[in-house]
Amino acid sequence: MTNVTVAGIPISPLIIGTGDLSRMDGTWALDEFVAAGGTTIDMAYQYTGSEEIIGRWMNEQGNRQQLVLLSKCCHPLKGDPTPRVTPDNITHDLLISLERLRTDHIDLYALHRDNADVPVEPIIDTLNEHLQAGRIRALGASNWSWQRIQEANEYAAANGLQGFRFNSPNLSLAVALEARWPGCVSADDDTVQWHTRTQLPLLSWSAQAGGFFSGAFSPEDRSNEEMVRVYYSESNWERYRRTVQLAEEHNVTPTQIALYFVLHRPFPTAAIIGPRSSDELAQSLDVLTLNISDDELQWINLEKEERA
Repeated sequence: MTNVTVAGIPISPLIIGTGDLSRMDGTWALDEFVAAGGTTIDMAYQYTGSEEIIGRWMNEQGNRQQLVLLSKCCHPLKGDPTPRVTPDNITHDLLISLERLRTDHIDLYALHRDNADVPVEPIIDTLNEHLQAGRIRALGASNWSWQRIQEANEYAAANGLQGFRFNSPNLSLAVALEARWPGCVSADDDTVQWHTRTQLPLLSWSAQAGGFFSGAFSPEDRSNEEMVRVYYSESNWERYRRTVQLAEEHNVTPTQIALYFVLHRPFPTAAIIGPRSSDELAQSLDVLTLNISDDELQWINLEKEERA
């Protein structure tokens, strides 16, 4: 795999997500991902059981030093929408995550949600205390607006501190019409332009738009209320139609084309994937060897009506 670099840390362009790890049959996805050259694992304090499973797995495999761990903190607790983005909760979640993972540091550490009522200054100060203590290698934000990230980074730069070195919102070929879950952020045109200007790496969750390009959905089938609410628009269906056509020409699946799109933006990107089978993982890995032209990507993204 050709690595992306975050704060000098090489990460694999595909990141294995572990939100469902406790419900999966063992650690086969981690085993196969690492065997294929993947290095980067996404997790969170909130994901039930995932950090414990990963900690045991790393201990058994003895492979901690070959991996890049991406974890997140300060998500509201299950059943309680109260925001938890505070210095105390950052420290609380981080120390517990380190214990679960059986490690002394987390490579990439992100705030899982934002609370605009909390100033950025104490957040950056607290994260930098843990950075200086060696518990974190690089700071990031997940589901923060680019404006808040910029504000935090300006404060950090003015005070000789590390700011956010990566952003992890949703980015996909299908444009989200609204937040998929409370507090989530999807990369809109302004966010994309900001990343293009700053070249801040973007690590996308739900990069395949919840299976929108899988063929499991259609404009007539409105039975999945979440998908209808988030992705059903005429522009997204036109993206789907063009992607199906392009996939046929390249002898791949539309989902693979959609993943390729995320990995080939005008700024550094990586995609968090959640394969449910060995075949799904293999298909995602195969995307890394595809060659789709910029002209074709612009066409499926509706940036031009005709291909050159």
